[in-house]
Amino acid sequence: MTLHDFLLFALPAVFLTGLSKGGFGGALGGIAVPLLALATSPKQAVAVMLPILCLADVVGLKAYWGKWDMANLKVMLPGAVIGIAIGSMTFGLFDERAIGLLIGAIAITFVGLGLVLGNQAPRPLQRGRGTLLSSLAGFTSFVAHAGGPPVMMHLLPQQLDKVRFVATINLFFLLTNAAKLFPYAALGQFTQDNLLLSLMLAPIVPLGVWSGLWLQSRVNHLWFYRIARLGILMAGVQLIWRYL
Repeated sequence: MTLHDFLLFALPAVFLTGLSKGGFGGALGGIAVPLLALATSPKQAVAVMLPILCLADVVGLKAYWGKWDMANLKVMLPGAVIGIAIGSMTFGLFDERAIGLLIGAIAITFVGLGLVLGNQAPRPLQRGRGTLLSSLAGFTSFVAHAGGPPVMMHLLPQQLDKVRFVATINLFFLLTNAAKLFPYAALGQFTQDNLLLSLMLAPIVPLGVWSGLWLQSRVNHLWFYRIARLGILMAGVQLIWRYL
């Protein structure tokens, strides 16, 4: 990675990750790995981003401590474990391109249906749907750190309070990303070069998280969900663009 690539792609990727984690529940974080992959290989980008994601989760934890929705987490976390287990056992067998295109198409379709159907009443927690989408999130998060769209497709229809929404997603991915550390290490993803890059990028994380917290406190409920849906759309388009 040249200094030019580092400044042009890596720094914005990490800042957007922190911004998204701090204020918008990861809605904008889906573009981080594709953006970083413009500066390095996709495989290295995924390995470098995992410690960054874990750091962003920890930095934002204090602001949202105890504000998450336990009913949703009880449904989502078992699903994530299933997805991570499938991802670790089948590492290298699935076509990363096909997975990226599928998730991108699902994300775009979800936003499109929301625009067609318009504003609807909040939907209650659906356990079966939540477990299925969380399993998909665990799997795609393991393969390409692209677990945001499935999780948001589960939570957005419930129209939770914005703080509870972000807190729930942040704790979900804090635990999910922590669980991914062990299989990533076993698969040899944490090379010295990758860890050094993560360390160099780490100081940007708190700046992004604090910026996200500042923005979230100044955005009302309606615009928060508009930004969240825009984030899903951007992540979906980025995935389609990357793998098409």
